[in-house]
Amino acid sequence: MSNDKSALWIEVEEALESIRPYLITDGGNITLMDITPEMVVKVRLEGACRDCNFRLQTLRGGVEMVVKSAVPQIVEVVSVV
Repeated sequence: MSNDKSALWIEVEEALESIRPYLITDGGNITLMDITPEMVVKVRLEGACRDCNFRLQTLRGGVEMVVKSAVPQIVEVVSVV
């Protein structure tokens, strides 16, 4: 992993850490899986978040908003299995 990608990974992980307690409170969690060259963050929703009816709202209205606010070069956050 290049230094640039390592720094970016740390920034995104720090953003996820800021919302992780809320997910854990609801019985879920989130794991950073990848950051593509196109600046798309791939995450895996875990626990209760994985099967929750509101997972898309959580992903778009919560996770993506926080990540893009903290790391403006990120263009999208997507969930992977």
